[in-house]
Order: sequence, then structure tokens, then C-alpha cells
Amino acid sequence: MIETLIGIIGATLRISTPLVFASLGEVITERAGILNLSIEGTMYTGAFVGITVAAQTGSLTTGLIAAIIAGAIVGCVMGFLVITLGVNQHVAGLGLTLLLISASNAANRILFTNKDGMVRVDPWKPFDFAGPIFSQYWLTYAAFLILAPALWWLLWRSGIGIRIRAVGENPESADVAGISVARTRYFALALGGALMAAGGAFITLAFLGSFTINIINGRGWVAIALVIFGRWGIWRTVSGALLFALVSATQQQLRLVPALSDLPFEILLALPYLAVIAGLAITGRNVPYPGAYLKPYRRL
Repeated sequence: MIETLIGIIGATLRISTPLVFASLGEVITERAGILNLSIEGTMYTGAFVGITVAAQTGSLTTGLIAAIIAGAIVGCVMGFLVITLGVNQHVAGLGLTLLLISASNAANRILFTNKDGMVRVDPWKPFDFAGPIFSQYWLTYAAFLILAPALWWLLWRSGIGIRIRAVGENPESADVAGISVARTRYFALALGGALMAAGGAFITLAFLGSFTINIINGRGWVAIALVIFGRWGIWRTVSGALLFALVSATQQQLRLVPALSDLPFEILLALPYLAVIAGLAITGRNVPYPGAYLKPYRRL
């Protein structure tokens, strides 16, 4: 029993890692007043670009860097659509997601058709010490011990964090105070996109070592829900990612229980998503959205 619990905790940390990267990236963009619905497509792009570059160069680190750059570029494209052109944020985000997923799948077929549409690399291995809980990927340690504290400091203790929150709450006042709303929002989208893509690259470069169709499997949409669950806070969002991952890891163990062998596995697969819905139903009422959330701004 204790070994099972330890295994669940270790799996929880691994499963939550891409969600932490993606959801914290979304926290940054939404704090600036932009709802980035291209998160699923950005993660998909990061997963594909990361493993493609890694396979071509033989370097997983180079693949990760390429994925991060690709994510930042996607964030800037999103910024061009919603900030410069004033396109509706829902339409721009969903359109980008469909485009990015389709483009990644098409490129995968074209580039790797001689390999049965499958690109593979030797993925990162978890550190092997102190049992299942601490035997994690280096990106897992980076997400919890470096990224989350750094983003908390960025948002709440740094000048750029003050500007991000200012343009997300009241862009008119921020503009009067001399803050460039457009430049700050572009920065937030680029940073957020880079983190989302890193989360996608983690799946291909560490988890699987390969790229398959529908590899993100809705994690981007879950990340958006986690941001609302976390009320746009760093640590609450991380806690939401851990909660989702805990339920996901638990349902994987429940499949091995003989008494549940006759239960359709689809029901167990749905448990983490039901947990997200329940969490939003409980905590999502009267949520204090950023003041300029979804509101475009044009300087007069």
C-alpha cells in the first residue's frame, strides 16, 4: 500500500510538469489581459518542433531551445492578431490552435513518411535516486523549484511584473503612466508562448521520445481551466496542476484493481477532467478576473 502511494506521488509530479509549464505561461498572458486560446496548438507545436530538431541535431537540449523559440514566435503571432490587428481573442486563439495542430501533423507526415510517420529520439531519463518521489526529470525539478518561484517574483516583485498587471487591470491608466500597453502585452504573450511550448516539448523529449497524433490530448484546455481555478495566482495554479495530476495518477492505479476490471476504462479516464469541472464549479464563482480581461486597447 505504501509503495503504491509513493508511486502515485512520483507519477503526480511527472504528469503535472507539462501542465505547470503551460498553465503558468497562460497566467502571464492573462494577467496582461489577453486570453490565449492558442495554448493547445502552441504545446502541440512545441512538442513537434522540439523532437524534430532534436532528431536532426542529435541534441535534446537544442530541441528544447527550438521549441521555446517556436512558442515565443507563436505568442508574437497571437499578439499581432489581437493587439495590432484587433482580432477577437477567441477567434484568433482557436484559429491559431487549429492551424498549428494541422500544420504540425502535415509536417510530421511529410518529413517522416519513410519512418511510418513516426519520429523518435532517445528521451531524457529521470534522475535515479531516493526512490520514486525524487526520481524525476530535470525539467520537473526546474518547473517546481525554479520556474514557479521565478514567475512569482517576476509578477509580484519586479518592474515588468507591475507593468504586466497594470496593463491587465487598467490599460488606460497604464498608458497615462507611460507604460507601453502593446509592448508589454507582446512580451507577456511571447513569454507565455515559450513556456507553453516547453510544456509540449517535455512530453516528446522526456515522457515519450516520439511524436504521435493528438499527443497533447487536451492538456492545453486543462491548463486554461487551471488558471481560473488558481485565480491567476502562481501557487494556486501549481496546486491545481498537482491536483489534476494526482487524480490522473490515481486512476491509472485503479485500472489495476481486480474489483474494477469490469468497469469501462473510459470512466476512469474521465476522472481527472471531472475533477477539473468540479473544482471550477466550487471555486469558479465570483472569480475576480483581471480588470481588462478580453478587452482590446487602442491608444487614441
